Amino acid sequence: MTFTETTCLSDIETSPIRPLNQTEAKSALSDLKDIARERPEVAALLASDSVLKDFIIAAFSLSPYMRDTARVAPDLLALAISEPLLPRIHQAISDARRAWDPALYADTSEAAVMTRLRQAKRKVAFLTAMADLGRLIDGRQTTRFLSDLAEAAVSAAVDHLLLAAEAGGKLKLKDSARPSEGSGLIVLGMGKLGAAELNYSSDIDLVVFFDPQADVVIDRIEATETFARLVRRLIRIMQERTADGYVFRTDLRLRPDPGATPLAISVDSAMLYYEGRGQNWERAAFIKAKAIAGDIAAGEQFVRDLTPFVFRKYLDYAAIADIHSIKRQIHVHKGHGEIAVKGHNIKLGRGGIREIEFFVQTQQLIAGGRMPALRLRATEPMLVELAKANWIDEATCQELTEAYWFLRDVEHRVQMVRDEQTHLLPDTESELKRIAYMMGFADTAEFSTALVKVLKTVERRYGALFEQEAKLSSEGGNLVFTGQRDDPDTLETLRKLGFQRPEAISQTIRTWHYGRYRATQSVEARERLTELTPDLLRVFGQSKRADEALLRFDHFISGLPAGIQLFSLLGNNPRLLTLIFNVMSSAPRLAEIIAARPHVFDGMLDPTLLAELPTRRYLAERIKGFVAGARHYEDVLDRLRIIAAEQRFLIGIRLLTGAIGGKQAARAFTHVADLIVEAALDAVRREIETAHGTFPGGRVAVVGMGKLGSFELTDGSDIDLILLYDYDGSAATESVGPKPLDATRYYARMTQRLISALSAPTSEGVLYEVDMRLRPSGNKGPVATRITSFAKYQEEEAWTWEHMALTRARVVCGDENLAAQTEATIRHILDRKRDVAGIAKDVGEMRGLIEAEKAPKDLWDLKLIPGGLVDIEFIAQFLMLVAPARGAALPEKAFPTGEALAIVGPGQMDANDLDTVEEALRLYTEISQIVRLCIDGAFDPKEAPAGLIDLVCRAGDCPDLRTLEGEIKRLSKAVRRIFLATVKV
Repeated sequence: MTFTETTCLSDIETSPIRPLNQTEAKSALSDLKDIARERPEVAALLASDSVLKDFIIAAFSLSPYMRDTARVAPDLLALAISEPLLPRIHQAISDARRAWDPALYADTSEAAVMTRLRQAKRKVAFLTAMADLGRLIDGRQTTRFLSDLAEAAVSAAVDHLLLAAEAGGKLKLKDSARPSEGSGLIVLGMGKLGAAELNYSSDIDLVVFFDPQADVVIDRIEATETFARLVRRLIRIMQERTADGYVFRTDLRLRPDPGATPLAISVDSAMLYYEGRGQNWERAAFIKAKAIAGDIAAGEQFVRDLTPFVFRKYLDYAAIADIHSIKRQIHVHKGHGEIAVKGHNIKLGRGGIREIEFFVQTQQLIAGGRMPALRLRATEPMLVELAKANWIDEATCQELTEAYWFLRDVEHRVQMVRDEQTHLLPDTESELKRIAYMMGFADTAEFSTALVKVLKTVERRYGALFEQEAKLSSEGGNLVFTGQRDDPDTLETLRKLGFQRPEAISQTIRTWHYGRYRATQSVEARERLTELTPDLLRVFGQSKRADEALLRFDHFISGLPAGIQLFSLLGNNPRLLTLIFNVMSSAPRLAEIIAARPHVFDGMLDPTLLAELPTRRYLAERIKGFVAGARHYEDVLDRLRIIAAEQRFLIGIRLLTGAIGGKQAARAFTHVADLIVEAALDAVRREIETAHGTFPGGRVAVVGMGKLGSFELTDGSDIDLILLYDYDGSAATESVGPKPLDATRYYARMTQRLISALSAPTSEGVLYEVDMRLRPSGNKGPVATRITSFAKYQEEEAWTWEHMALTRARVVCGDENLAAQTEATIRHILDRKRDVAGIAKDVGEMRGLIEAEKAPKDLWDLKLIPGGLVDIEFIAQFLMLVAPARGAALPEKAFPTGEALAIVGPGQMDANDLDTVEEALRLYTEISQIVRLCIDGAFDPKEAPAGLIDLVCRAGDCPDLRTLEGEIKRLSKAVRRIFLATVKV
């Protein structure tokens, strides 16, 4: 049936759709009866036994949005069933275009304009949908009506805003009766809007420029802000939801560098951007660009001026790989794989609308520069032109055209259901049946068969176009770094590879080839690096911060003493190259460590690195072997710094790659600290004995507290220590040596030297920051404590929080007898039967004090958030302190918090609560280990490298950050509840 000026819904001879089911049909009929009380036209319809009545009931049963619209605006339904449709649709579009005009309306306030545009949108959308479902029009007319409305609405909003800006003293227009003419304000419709192919519930993509030469801005200095403010109001007019709904959701992200540019950009700045930095995807986007509002003449000229950028003079076969890489990325990021029906993405999925569009656009990019006929915006006309030019055959043209409009029909019906901007088919049988019926199929099986046939046709044609994909994708383009000036094609290649500042990257690589670094001074090293460069750029270009990652690599090689071994290794070991990339792109802290101390990289040359677990024995052999060759005290300390940095780095690499998990990393970091403290204590003791002699019967033990004591260190953790000593008081009161000291000064001197050995900065950095505030009396007490004083203090003076800390105390190194005595003393203190209520009160008060003094910064402050690590640690410590009074099991020595909970929790906690706490602890541990490894300071998703976001999600075993945040909120809320219940705060 031809859609003419006189076509009405009553012209439908047989309803092409059926009700979803009897329940929905009865509900639709009930709503129609309600409407009939207000509208006699609807009452007459219900009194009839007509095809139109059946069609309306079916339409409303299938589309809740259509039914809601009819209830809100019953006059629209009355109009639809009683008058010709086309004149009403055209009139509504015309009304939208003049919604700003003071010659037609007394009220031209922004609110009034917004209301008129929304009413026009509702009318056009409703009447178009009814005509579409009734098969009075097809997808071509549907998209045309919706696109014409969008153009009209944007044009009216812009005219209104220009007049408002003039009234506000910001602009001086050429003609207030035609505000946009000569204004220099260019509004381009992009994508489906530019091609007049809008979806039923489409966003509209706009790009806005302004020409300062139009001379309408009163203060030229304010031009950018004036037009940017205008665009912000334009977005509000178009997409803000009011009682009348919205007009179109509006997207301005196709403008140049949207993260760093204002909403409106000057024409000159835009041209400089596209000529110097424009990407192939932007070329593809501008194929469909159309001046739709504002200064149409200026907009059309701008589009013409961009023609050399969009359509190259020579056949551009290289662009096909770049455009296809965009499509590949869509599949990867959106997760659309094999062809399916339920849940399939009609737009982005295999065989979908986007593949047809890319099929057309790649031909246009390749040949449009030489063949002006291939510069059309719309998809179907372009398929026809491609066939005429013999770029495709007639069969391909016909198949893709039919497939395109079939898929567009499906897309429209998916969106008609609830006016949602979605392209996903329902994943349930009942909802899929709704779409099948809206398409006119008898059942879902018939619809699925037809859809799969179309999708496979598209995939086959699209696949044939890219059958040379592998070959093309491997051709990176020019990479020439000779001479003093940048090679333009090389800069373009770098852009395509993902680098934002190709000139800086080009200059950096020229530095390598000039041999200005020690690592690149030899001819052989430079040759190896030249061979490695394309792979290096390709791997680093995959990062969202490619430039930053590559510059960190540059900083790294600038510090290498030699390069040929490394460059050869990287060239022959893609795994290692990827590992370097992972560090540079996701772990700024590790990258800085590599740059500052390149020797840590030596351990990565071990091919068994990721296969070997960093056990205590494994680490002890390497640390002992490396320190064994030291000739004097300072040499020992330097070697300890070197080997500690290397082993911590290699543990970090294992964690980064997933070879070990957070719990294993924590234990390994703790083993390194134990071994380093032990080696440092031995060196310090020898130094003290050389200067002051030995102390008769003297013994020393170092106790690790906090996370050191409980095997829970992260990379970069401080370490909490207490130095205990004892001696034979009956044998002597001073040390026996050149400069004798009494016991207090002797062991205080030893402690101070130990702290200095660990934390004093040298050319090799710092081993550990040392905290000794957990010793008896804290900072007011002596730095070294005799074991008898320690025992007495813990028995008589220590506060509850000090006994809580004692639950994590562990002898790290020292004299075996003193270590045994210390452990017995700690065990004796913890075995005491305490007043449970009093301990609960103390623990609750301490947690409250921490919350008052150290409020968490945000959700990612996993230590301090309510229900975070502190709560979990306090639960474990509380249960350990009250275990003897309750007759519960008590660990014989310090364990990680999770293992301690597994011992003291049963019998004191509900089993489900214990599982929840352990689950939360695992999650927090995994995330904390990764974050502390990769960055200094707090984790901020807005600032974190893209690679780190991925690592954090992997650590939390979640597909994305939003899901992970939900898990943290769920678990922290549960842990806080359990903490309050356990401690009874």
